Amino acid sequence: QVQLVESGGGLVQAGGSLRLSCGASGRIFSMHTMGWFRQAPGKEREFVAAISWNAESTPYADSVKGRFTISRDNAKNTVYLQMSSLKPEDTAVYYCAQRALAYGPAHTTRGEYAYWGQGTQVTVSS
Repeated sequence: QVQLVESGGGLVQAGGSLRLSCGASGRIFSMHTMGWFRQAPGKEREFVAAISWNAESTPYADSVKGRFTISRDNAKNTVYLQMSSLKPEDTAVYYCAQRALAYGPAHTTRGEYAYWGQGTQVTVSS
């Protein structure tokens, strides 16, 4: 049974930083692409960033490029999202996800991800 548990969310002022973590269990972590998505109230869940199994591919949404950094520690079965220069429009529930298939590139589409965490709230005040 795959489990993904996010942590690190909270309330931060605009311009501040947060680091989200997602611990994974249940499958061989190092074989799978990991992704971060977010969902704001009344909006669709959208792609934020992904990291391939070997960390060689790290696509980002245009809205976060240059401000967010995704990384992974395969020894700790954990993926991170370092968020800097936060804006009020970054306010959302952030979800960690694991791709269904092993290896391959870092996909940006929701349908490629089979396993999801429960989400962690990030609120950026102006």
